[in-house]
Order: sequence, then structure tokens, then C-alpha cells
Amino acid sequence: MSYRIVSDSSSNLNSISSSIEFKSVPLKILVDDKEYVDDETLNAEEMIEAVEKSATNSSSCPNVFEWKEAFKDAKEIFAFTITSKLSGSYNSACIAANEYMEENPGTKVYVVDSAMTGAGVRLLIEKIEEFITQGLSFETIKEKIEEYKKHTHLLFSLESLQNLAKNGRVPMAVAKVAGILSIRFIGKAKDGELTQVKVARGEKKTIASLFQEALKMKYNGGKVIIGHCLNTKAAEILKEMFLEKFPNCNIRLEKLCGLNSYYAERGGIIMGFEDEGAI
Repeated sequence: MSYRIVSDSSSNLNSISSSIEFKSVPLKILVDDKEYVDDETLNAEEMIEAVEKSATNSSSCPNVFEWKEAFKDAKEIFAFTITSKLSGSYNSACIAANEYMEENPGTKVYVVDSAMTGAGVRLLIEKIEEFITQGLSFETIKEKIEEYKKHTHLLFSLESLQNLAKNGRVPMAVAKVAGILSIRFIGKAKDGELTQVKVARGEKKTIASLFQEALKMKYNGGKVIIGHCLNTKAAEILKEMFLEKFPNCNIRLEKLCGLNSYYAERGGIIMGFEDEGAI
């Protein structure tokens, strides 16, 4: 069977390592009068610097036409989006999927609301690659990816909440207090919502808290992806904590691309991982 994987750019992916067809549908970051398209040409560090100096900034999701273009000429498609609680990308993808199947009888499109972003979306895509490589049917893969999703988690730490607040994702008062007190926000994705787990002062305590929260969420040596926004040092320290307790775990680091850098802001960490029940 010939499958295609499509994702909005919240996955932090522009390509995949397997031979399976893959397309990324970029979100956009609007900074004053300039639009940054979250694709392989984007310089995320340059964008972050522009955001930090800007008077106004916001993000926008792919529209229906852009999703349909990514589906074009494919027969069986799995599409992944950032959590529907944070963006309209999922709704756009669903409308595009329904229109595409109506216009192209015999095609199949399954849209997955990741309920996460960044590394969490990437975990789902990598698992889909495994299922496709195993030669599983479209319907079987749909069932398996929804089951796997129950065992994937997202944790994050943020030094600033300004961009989340500007886009209505957290109250502005919370963002201001966090900035005044120099505290770091530690949170998780729960049912698609970004919720606070705790706060911490200082990077050392923040990193230790992230690791401990992963253990509480039943991490037991599975796959871990640590994304960071211009904070390689913290990501490396967190990685070493995992390796010290789980020497054989599958763990890697990545730089956050446009959208995830925009929301994580400078110094932010977004970590996706499997729990002990993962397939």
C-alpha cells in the first residue's frame, strides 16, 4: 500500500528518514509587519530575536487549501496536527480531509489531533512509520495510533509566558507575575490543554523537576525527545539525568523550529516521551 504522512509544522519536522512520503504544512508567525513561514528555510533564532523586539506578534494556522495541497495525489493519508485546544489547525485539516475524500472517491484521510505539540507529535509520526513499515492496513493503523497516543506525554518548562499570554493561551496576569518573580513555569499537556504542574526558581531545579515529573507519569526507559529553544546546555543536562537512571533508553535532542520556538521562547524546553505502557 502507498501511504502519505502529512503534519503541520508543530511536529518540528520538515522530512522523515524513511521512504514513506511526507509533507509538512507550515504554520506562520506574524511579527509586526513581517510573516515568518515555519518551513525548512526559517531561521528560528532570527525569528526569536525579532519577536523579542516586536510590538505585536501572533501565530496563524494552515488553511484548508494548504492542507488539501499537501494531500494532493495521495490515496491513503495520515495527517497530524498540534493540539486542537491551542490552534485551529485540526479543524482546518478535518475540513480539508472531508473535501478531499469527496472530490477523490476511494481515498482515505485520517486526521490525528495529537493533543500535544513538538516532540509529542513527532513520537506519533515515528510510530506511524513503524506501523506502515510492518505492512498493517489503514484501519488497523488508525486503531493502533490512537492506543499508542494514550501512552505518550508532553512536559515543558518555560522561562517566559509572554507569547502564550498574548495569544490567549494563559492569563496575562499569570505571565506578568512569572516575569516579576523570575520563576519558571513547568507544565504538561493534559487532554490537549497546557496545564501547570509546578513552578521552580533556577534552571537546576527546573530540570530536576522535569525529570521527576516524567517518572511520576510512568516513564520507564522508553523513547524520549527533548526539544529546546536556544538552550542546548539545559537539554544536555536533562538528557544525562535520563541516561544515568536508564542507560539504554532511546533519547535524543533537537532544536525547536519556528512555531515551537515561538511558544517556548528563549530557554524553553519541550519534551515528549513514552510511558511504560507504550506499544
